[in-house]
Amino acid sequence: MTTDSDAGAATDGQAVTDATPGRRRRRWVAVVVGVLVVGGGAGAIIGGILSDQGLLPGDSMELAWQSPPDRGAAYGNGDWLVGDTVVRSRFDAVTAFDTGSGQKRWEHAVPGRDEICAVSRTADGSVALLAHGEQGKTDVDGEVEQDRGCATVTALDLTSGRELWRTRRAPETGELDTEPDLVATGGGLAVVRDGDEDWQYELPGAARSLRGDQALRAFDLRTGAPRWKAAVPGGCFPHRVAAAARHVVAVLVCDRTELRLAAFDPAGGKERWTVPLDRRSVDVRADVTFLSADPLVVRVVETAPSGLRAHLAFSPDGRPQGRVEFDGGAGKIDEYQLARVIVDEDGGRLLALTTVRCRRWECDRVVAFDLTSGRELWHTTLYNQDEGLALHSRGGRVTVLVDRGYKQSKKEGLYVLDAATGEEKDRRSYSEDVNHDKPVADLIVQDGLVIAVQSGEGTRSFAAYRPW
Repeated sequence: MTTDSDAGAATDGQAVTDATPGRRRRRWVAVVVGVLVVGGGAGAIIGGILSDQGLLPGDSMELAWQSPPDRGAAYGNGDWLVGDTVVRSRFDAVTAFDTGSGQKRWEHAVPGRDEICAVSRTADGSVALLAHGEQGKTDVDGEVEQDRGCATVTALDLTSGRELWRTRRAPETGELDTEPDLVATGGGLAVVRDGDEDWQYELPGAARSLRGDQALRAFDLRTGAPRWKAAVPGGCFPHRVAAAARHVVAVLVCDRTELRLAAFDPAGGKERWTVPLDRRSVDVRADVTFLSADPLVVRVVETAPSGLRAHLAFSPDGRPQGRVEFDGGAGKIDEYQLARVIVDEDGGRLLALTTVRCRRWECDRVVAFDLTSGRELWHTTLYNQDEGLALHSRGGRVTVLVDRGYKQSKKEGLYVLDAATGEEKDRRSYSEDVNHDKPVADLIVQDGLVIAVQSGEGTRSFAAYRPW
């Protein structure tokens, strides 16, 4: 078992719980192996092998089903859980599978030569949004002859795959690319951010191709009926959007010099408040995305060596609250593995997999931070050199998918922790490799199944495992 030299250390004068796992599982394994030994020498040998691999009955996970291999895409990737259906999107289609059997339920292909460039981060009820369009056609000299871009938004019912409605949006350019938080669902609304391809390049005082107060629109989520256009502050333009029942929020580009955060009334689009993202102006080139609309948490990554790299929480009235740095006292957060940081909406916590120095090697921790203060609440150091791949939190439990690559078998593993304390409740190993050296984009837990969501060329979008 890996232990920490700083276990139980205080942070800001507050005690931090170190719930490093291991003892409970070893006692259980010892009992089972003891029974096998009583059964004879062969049983002792088999028990020893299974114990070493973590494959004792009641201590393991087996493959239930996996989806067929997929064509990879750099954009249009998303996933949702609706009832007993898991849904994934890729650049050309959205496909749904039964969570229990893995049977394909439906597929929705975008029309013609369109490609999906963005999807809503969440589904409100059973409805998600797709933004799609066609690459601009070019002549032999490389000049764009037809500039369509990401010009269409479609609302899709994820229970049936049926298109509910579609609308046009103003695209930035004919080149499709990853564009997070371009569309959002929440509180019965579909929110769309229109484009203005000139906001980065215009000189101060120049005429805009699209006014900011015309570029953030809301629709009825199920019918597509227009609801409102947001009253964006003068000199600002919406860049990222998110929605919840409490408010619609947006990251704004203001005066082409800084990024700010704004909230709007979901009933009519009236501006409630606009605040700086940080006490120091955040550069317009920063990568700013929403982790959650309610509680309100944004992820900020500036490119400069001295730039801001942190997760920032805000109160419903726009006051800055918790702040969790990518490289702080609780360990280093990998900015490229997005599934390693999630918001536990039930408990008001930010959960992150961090990397710290443990004696002679690096090890991973699960760390819980209070969103109100940013204070570390607890941390659990993963056993030996297990590497955390993804997190999921629901119902007071945190599920952690790990890579147990330090073992010759290179199998994955699973931890279940108490969300309030970090105490280990269960730990299991997988009988087969889960991620096949491909990124794990998300983790879904449903009805006893743990479903790894993958992305990349030739991957199987879903790999579902069950305990045995």
